[in-house]
Amino acid sequence: MLGCMSMRPDGYRDRVIDPVVDRFLGAVGAISIEGPKWCGKTWTSLNHANSVYFVSDPAGGFANRTLAELDLSAALYGEYPHAIDEWQEVPGIWDAVRFEVDANPSVGRFLLTGSSTPSEGAVAHSGTGRIVRLRMRPMTLFESGESTGAVSLSALLNGEPVAPRASRLTLDELVSVVVCGGWPASLGRPLDVAMDLAASYLDGVARVDVSQVDGVRRDPAKVMALLRSLARNTSTTVSLAAMQRDIAQAAGPDLDIKTLGAYLGLLERLYVVERIPAWNPALRSPVKLRQAPKWMLVDPSLAVAGMQSSADSLKREPKTLGFLFEALMTRDLLVYAQQLRATVWHYRDDSGLEVDAILTLPNGAWVGVEVKLGYQQVDQAASTLLRLRDKMTKSGDPAPVAMIVLVGVGGIAQQRDDGVIVIPADSLGP
Repeated sequence: MLGCMSMRPDGYRDRVIDPVVDRFLGAVGAISIEGPKWCGKTWTSLNHANSVYFVSDPAGGFANRTLAELDLSAALYGEYPHAIDEWQEVPGIWDAVRFEVDANPSVGRFLLTGSSTPSEGAVAHSGTGRIVRLRMRPMTLFESGESTGAVSLSALLNGEPVAPRASRLTLDELVSVVVCGGWPASLGRPLDVAMDLAASYLDGVARVDVSQVDGVRRDPAKVMALLRSLARNTSTTVSLAAMQRDIAQAAGPDLDIKTLGAYLGLLERLYVVERIPAWNPALRSPVKLRQAPKWMLVDPSLAVAGMQSSADSLKREPKTLGFLFEALMTRDLLVYAQQLRATVWHYRDDSGLEVDAILTLPNGAWVGVEVKLGYQQVDQAASTLLRLRDKMTKSGDPAPVAMIVLVGVGGIAQQRDDGVIVIPADSLGP
């Protein structure tokens, strides 16, 4: 049976993923909610569950984990939907859930949450067709309350007009949002506390989490050097060679490209790093497309911590703040895209044309998105989007269903005469 939300935690803020969870609870036997530590996975699973098994509960000397290791079925008992938190600490739970779903294919039985992907071979079956994987990220501006959500992305893509909404976000407020990030535990905290929490998060990743993924000890100094390189190069197509040079400067030169790739893979398995792939439309054009992905940490607050920056220094460095704001809005687009069954890409070609984000929808339609810190940059962003539209249509490909400029400070939500839609960051919602 489906849950009645009897375990909803006090103070729970509704998340964009909630209706997606409901949708799949009504369609499949099990769901796996996966994402970085601290983003709210446990509370979201409890919001939909009628019972829970905490694998990592330290009570009784981690008795729950020991019991599950001795008898996997111990983790499966409970009223459905039954949540199993941090299942990856006993990887066999995955196969046990998959077997239970096979044996009894009724829907809405299990909710798994995990902060890392187990090593290859730790689970015997992918779970395809039995367990649906859902990605969760830190809170969007809409979820944390910094955006009114007055301009709905899904409504806009359904053809609804954009109602004028003036931006109310000041530069100081925008910087605070970037520095604090979308971590539920940081909401309402002073800036210095939020910064300390983000710094301790990176320290934990470097010192403990990376080595716990597969039990192989890694050099924390090199992991931290990589995290700082990713922070400095957030929202860019930085090469592995450039990252390698950054690490060599900070922690010694003995990290080869293959090992660096493995480190990046570990950070992806911890959901700490986002890889935004390059969009490769079937342009019938001689222009060569760049295939390198963009890299960013899962939340801009981690990039601020990795750069050892501050609110005051960011206000003096608008270029850096612009990259961090792009990462912030890309994070939000990734969250909203899941609800729309869309994919987020970036576009760059050898002609110098670069678009911050491309959303592709299941029906093949696409949306171009530019992210700009201030309203005075809107004309430039609109020109970029129109160039890409013209390039696509000239080659016989479809025009975008929408061209959007997301603005940090200033401006009014509106559709311009050239068709480009301007949306202040504090107006965007799902």
